[in-house]
Amino acid sequence: MAIPLLFFSCSTNSDDPVLEPIVAMDIYDESYGSNEDNSMDIFLPEGRTKESTPVFVYIHGGSWTSGDKSEILAFRTLLEYSFPGYAIVSLNYSLYDLGTGSGQFPAQENDIIDAINYIASKTDDWNVSDELILAGASAGGHLALLHSYKHPEIGNIQAVMALFPPTDLISLYDFNTLTQQGLQLLLDGTPENKETAYLESSPINYISSTSVPTVFFHGSEDVVVPISQSELLESKLKEAGVSYYYEAIPGQGHGFGLSTYPIIIQKAADFINSEL
Repeated sequence: MAIPLLFFSCSTNSDDPVLEPIVAMDIYDESYGSNEDNSMDIFLPEGRTKESTPVFVYIHGGSWTSGDKSEILAFRTLLEYSFPGYAIVSLNYSLYDLGTGSGQFPAQENDIIDAINYIASKTDDWNVSDELILAGASAGGHLALLHSYKHPEIGNIQAVMALFPPTDLISLYDFNTLTQQGLQLLLDGTPENKETAYLESSPINYISSTSVPTVFFHGSEDVVVPISQSELLESKLKEAGVSYYYEAIPGQGHGFGLSTYPIIIQKAADFINSEL
């Protein structure tokens, strides 16, 4: 049984030290890099220890052009229930700016690398484990998968969770005109003249037999990221022999109904716990 870490404080009635448990702590807008977008919010549970407190890292969605780390607030209570004893970190990262053209890929990929390295450097200060679960929704799911498969040596990633993620940017390019326009801006070209950029930014191209356990969900009626993106992911994971859990959510689109999230988050936790 894990024993909560204790610290000493002075009693007002005696010179003898009094043992008090480490309390929960919320840290907002912690910088992890030089860019103003390089910030994170950290939610540390009470009684945490380096031996027993893994970290759940969440990456927000928003088509790589919008969104904020505060997205986690809609799920925080659910995550704390299904992943008890975990610390939770929610990341901001570079967004593509339609006005200036800044923030093209691979800026987002590099930001996730910096964030994971920063979290690893803070395990002593935060009294948390170096074991990470990487998770995200939509564009955030893409970045979580990309890091987990492409950079397995950076961070002690134990499993990855994704909601309605883009997984193969070349096939996604053909989905509709709006998607084509967005990806052309993000990757500075088309799959024809920037093929390497598309390949290097697609998580499915980095799956191997040693890839981490993966859990993901996708709505059958998604008109932003087609469910075929998760079907491709499932095919690649199965081919490589990677442990995974995938569920298509019938009748739902890009973002699920409020009653669905508690169910899928608990299913994700059950799968991850069975793998660790």
